[in-house]
Amino acid sequence: MIAVLCYHRVGGQLELGATRVGRSVFARQMTALAAAGWRTLTLAQFRDSTLKDNAAFGMPHAAFLLTFDDGYASLADYAYPVLADLGFTALTFLVTDFVGYENTWDVRYTWRRLRHLDWETIAQWRTRGLEFASHTARHRRLTWLDDEALAEELGRSRQVLVSRLGPEAGRAVAYPFGAVDERVVRAARAAGFELGFGGVAGGGGGGDHGSLMHVSRLPVYVWDAGAVPFGLREDAVGAVGRAVARAANRCAIGTSVMRRLAGLAS
Repeated sequence: MIAVLCYHRVGGQLELGATRVGRSVFARQMTALAAAGWRTLTLAQFRDSTLKDNAAFGMPHAAFLLTFDDGYASLADYAYPVLADLGFTALTFLVTDFVGYENTWDVRYTWRRLRHLDWETIAQWRTRGLEFASHTARHRRLTWLDDEALAEELGRSRQVLVSRLGPEAGRAVAYPFGAVDERVVRAARAAGFELGFGGVAGGGGGGDHGSLMHVSRLPVYVWDAGAVPFGLREDAVGAVGRAVARAANRCAIGTSVMRRLAGLAS
């Protein structure tokens, strides 16, 4: 079972929320993992190893898929250079309507709005082996949308990515807030996605990968500051950390409620 780690923000200005990981923390974690023999997978390697028996596929135990949600510009300053130095790769899920713009889709957790990666920067890092995929068009909670809005949110995002970056960028989607049900899965498949990434895994490792359209992930929050993130630890500390992450992930519905109350698209 391949673990899937999910980071959001790395470095940059402080925030009131829990998704920012300090630059030094991220660098320490990635450096420690590389020194311990861990390796990152491409999306294709993850897909193939999930569909096949890992041992038969030749996949080492110390391998994981590294993902970033939202695609904030600070990744190019504080995260991507660390990965490049270590020979690691990662998959970043982009909110396509906001590429190059500030995060007005979100409630404000910082003193100033945060900027997203622009297309030029994305293209530059793609040439260095990083991958990009969909976090939908406007980061709306998909389970709250009607069928028409759901199809539009998924379909427009994938079309933009394929047009800008090629067909590989249209293979995967990360469901905002980890909110997914069978209707959302059907809509994602209909839009052309082959893999879908959801909320927090229920147990150790990467969780239930029974469906490639409903892959669970292990988020790294601000308190996950050890050399090895909780999602990759197999001891009692890791188990407790994953339980806390599950609880924090459930609180994400508060963001959707606040957005709705504020009159933002939900």
